[in-house]
Amino acid sequence: MDPNPDRGMKVPVTIYANDLLISKMVTDRTIDQAANVATLPGVKKHVVVLPDGHEGYGFPVGGVAATDIEEGVISPGGVGYDINCGVRLVRTNLTESDLRPRLKDLVNELFKSIPSGVGSEGAVRLTKAELDELLVEGVRWAVRHGYGTEDDAEVCEESGMMAGADPASVSDTARKRGAPQLGSLGSGNHFLEVQKVDKIFDERAAKAMGLDQVGQLTVLIHCGSRGFGHQICTDYLRVSESALRKYGLTLADRELACVPNNSKEGEDYRKAMYSALNFAWANRQMITHWTRKTFERVFKAGEGGLDMDLVYDVAHNIAKVERYKVDGEGTRDVVVHRKGATRAFPAGMEQVPGKYRGIGQPVIIPGSMGTASWILLGNKKSLDLSFGSTAHGAGRTMSRSAAKRSYTAEGVKSGLESKGIYVKALTREGVVEETPDAYKDVDAVANVSHSLGIATKVVRLVPIGVIKG
Repeated sequence: MDPNPDRGMKVPVTIYANDLLISKMVTDRTIDQAANVATLPGVKKHVVVLPDGHEGYGFPVGGVAATDIEEGVISPGGVGYDINCGVRLVRTNLTESDLRPRLKDLVNELFKSIPSGVGSEGAVRLTKAELDELLVEGVRWAVRHGYGTEDDAEVCEESGMMAGADPASVSDTARKRGAPQLGSLGSGNHFLEVQKVDKIFDERAAKAMGLDQVGQLTVLIHCGSRGFGHQICTDYLRVSESALRKYGLTLADRELACVPNNSKEGEDYRKAMYSALNFAWANRQMITHWTRKTFERVFKAGEGGLDMDLVYDVAHNIAKVERYKVDGEGTRDVVVHRKGATRAFPAGMEQVPGKYRGIGQPVIIPGSMGTASWILLGNKKSLDLSFGSTAHGAGRTMSRSAAKRSYTAEGVKSGLESKGIYVKALTREGVVEETPDAYKDVDAVANVSHSLGIATKVVRLVPIGVIKG
């Protein structure tokens, strides 16, 4: 979509999708929202809509936009409410045949060990000083307190600790909402899945990730910063809306509320958002620890005996400073907003962990409950085409209320059981709202990324057991 001066678009919108995926986008405001993002001050090069794109708050989910660090803005809606909603993959040395006799026992034990659901509370209580330490240290706080090892931190985006977080920028309301929820999955599309390797497409990359045989068991953990991040977004949307007149900003959509990157409000939001990033990384780390302990208990294995190594952890909702070539302006620092998008950096970049620097960054694309998930590999083309990004999931095509009108919990569960998938959920609504039929085809999403060359196929995973809120 070329820039439209009448709409105030400063850059074009680029949509990466096939005909079927685009046909889904035009049923909601996805493309209109992307065009609105293209009107923001300081927006650079183009606004990207990835193949899983769908309507969100202000920005489309599955959207990427970069703004100039000096002359541009930062928008809480361009990160989203669930700051660092993200995903991590854990490999094991088990196979599907090891699991089948114990499947229900394992899923039931995981469900007991890991709190889930709306408002669910974790098992850890922190003082204000302890929470402040966690907000600065992220995964390293969890490791320091016995929840995993240094090796885990090494294979997280930003090593699981975003530098520059400042708990002083976080409201008491966010603290009160978030602190009790540390170490919990939450609800909505968050889940923990026990999966198996279904197909291997890139043997060299798969081997480097410890995924070397069809039928091998893995665990996918998908969750974020819970009420903590949600409240930070709410707080700073209010701040941004109040500051619009102060900075002379006129918006195409009030949901695009933003402030200049280099303003006090922009700096405060960034410090608070980084704190939520670190909260989410610590949250997933603690869930990983309890997952390992549950596996050891069910399979009667000693600590470390199941080789449950963390493959990678990547954030989906994030904004941070990165350096790119911008048409006609050379290389410059920009603030990349990834909302429902996964970083996909190629081999050789210093931001890629040493373990993977020779091949590229692992990219994890979770499917919906009952469908495949994908491991891809970041590719150099992403730097030119999508600000180093690719898709983050299947993307919804049906609202939660529509799913509840169209499906029943019994129907969804029986359909999954017919595929050999055992699901344990806190509520019947949680199962119905996340029916696989409410989502786009994740295989099609992965195929678009692979065909473009922004991130290429490594391994296809399919679920065997699922826990949900």
